[in-house]
Formats: sequence, C-alpha cells, structure tokens
Amino acid sequence: MSSASIPTEKTPLSTQYGGHHSGTWVDRLPPSWTPYIQLSRLSPPAGLFLIFLPHLFGALHAAITHNLPLSTLLPVTAYLLLGSLFFSNAAHAWNDLVDAPIDAKIERTKTRPIPRGAVSPRAALVFTLSQALAAGVFLLALPKDAHIAAVATVVGTVYYPYAKRHSHFVQFLLGFCLTWGIVVGSAAMGTVRPWRDGSTGCLVGAVGLWVVGFDTIYAHQDLRDDLRVGVRSMAVLVRGWARGFLVGVWVCMSLLLVGSGWFGGMGVAWYVVGVGGVDLEDPASCWAWFSQGFWVTGAAVAAGLLGEYVFQVGGFKVSLYGV
Repeated sequence: MSSASIPTEKTPLSTQYGGHHSGTWVDRLPPSWTPYIQLSRLSPPAGLFLIFLPHLFGALHAAITHNLPLSTLLPVTAYLLLGSLFFSNAAHAWNDLVDAPIDAKIERTKTRPIPRGAVSPRAALVFTLSQALAAGVFLLALPKDAHIAAVATVVGTVYYPYAKRHSHFVQFLLGFCLTWGIVVGSAAMGTVRPWRDGSTGCLVGAVGLWVVGFDTIYAHQDLRDDLRVGVRSMAVLVRGWARGFLVGVWVCMSLLLVGSGWFGGMGVAWYVVGVGGVDLEDPASCWAWFSQGFWVTGAAVAAGLLGEYVFQVGGFKVSLYGV
C-alpha cells in the first residue's frame, strides 16, 4: 500500500469526510479501493442516502397519490437505489476533483484522496465518468419524464462545486440538486410531469430547506478556513445570526410540509430542539448534529410517507385535517 493511500495523521475532523473513513468494513477491502470509497463518501454512507432519500420520498408520494401497488413500488425503488449509488459516487468524485485545490488549504479536507495524492485528477475523472455512465443505465430503465427531470439534477450537480466560488447561496443549489430527486422519483412511478403538481412542489420545497439547514451546519465545520481562503457559503453569509436563520428555515419547512398535505409537521420537532443544542463554534458539535439530525429526520419523513402508504394499501383513509 502506498503511503498516500491512507492519511498519515488521523484527527477527529479527518473522519468527517476529510480523508479518513469511519467504518471498519472499509479495512476489509483491498487497500487500493480505500481512496475510492473515501472519494465516494461511502463511509459513513450519508452521502448516498442524501441522494437516495429524496428519490424514495418521490416514489412513495406518487404511490400514495395514485394508489399504486407494492409490486410497482418495489422494483422502481430498487432501480432508484442502485442509480442513486452510482450517481452519488459520480457527484462526490466530481465535487472533490473540482475542489481539490481548495481542499488542500482546508484543515478538515486536506487529507482527502486527491489532495494527498492517493487518487490522481485523471483517475478521479475516469472514475466520475464511469459512475455517471452506470447511473445512466438505471435511469434509462425509467419512464421518459424521469429522464427529463434528471437533466436539471445533472446540470446543477456539475455546476455545484463552482458555485461556492460565485455565491453564498450554494446550500440552496445543493438543496435543489438533492431534492429534485423527489420529482425524478415521482416520474419513475409513472407520474406525468410531476414538476407541475402542487403537492410534489411543496414537498420539494420542504425537503430542500431541510438540506439547506443541515448543510449550513455542516459548513460551519470549515467556517474559519473558508473565511481565510475565500470560499462562500450560507455559513459564511449568516455568521453571527446563524441560529435565527436556521430556525426560520425550519419554520418554513414545517409550513411547506403541512402544505404538501401528507406530512404535517413530521420531523420538525427534532430540528427545533436540535438547533438549540448545537455549538456552531465547535466543528465536532456541528458534525454530531449533522450526522444525527440527518438520519433522524430523514427517517421520520420516510416513515411518515411509508405509514401513509401502508394505511392506504390497507384500505384506511387517514386525513390530517379531519375531513
């Protein structure tokens, strides 16, 4: 194993997508695979589920709206999961490829595979393209409207690593890139032009604000270095009043969830409580909140949709409004 394959110094920050993996399962794989696992953000696998969960939300929402059977939902979900895996790999590798010069100047990210020399820029580009092609294979198995919807996600994802050089609102772009998967997931279930549906639109907006909230906290890990290097983000823009900004984001998220008609306020309590307990000056606290808040709320929203679907399949009519 080359000395570049594993960072020489392991710090708490370096395990937060900074070049060290957190899962021991990675150590059981061939050493040459390790940098690519790290490049793909598969340990921990939050990066994968960031992409898959919105697609799952869209598929479940469409199944509820159109009263579709489980025999339709399951194979589509499998395609979405596998497609999300490869697209996640491609998106994260592309982000690290473009960001490598900046990552080398940031304490947390300087030991990522490309800055430390474990993966060359050319190898990273080949890996990105191979994963994107694999994702495309699964996309082709879905209906035409899913292909159309996916174009916006691809364009936004390609531009995303450059956005932090141009605008502080990069978290909103990330929110769009990730949560547009709801539209793709809905189209995958056969919904025609789901981007024109009001309920789907509210769900996209709510989950998009969820992304803005947790990624703003995630960005606080690098706030001092970002200010020094000149990287832009919402964490930089709202420094000094970030807590109030985050509360506002989650209030709006709650309203959009209610507006979607299916969720009500599912999962919002965790954010309201959690944001009061995060120390935005402490990178370790930001990571703990990001990792815990992401999983708990993502699972809560998925459970809300799944519960609604189960009730519907079972012949129960459940209304949030008593009508």
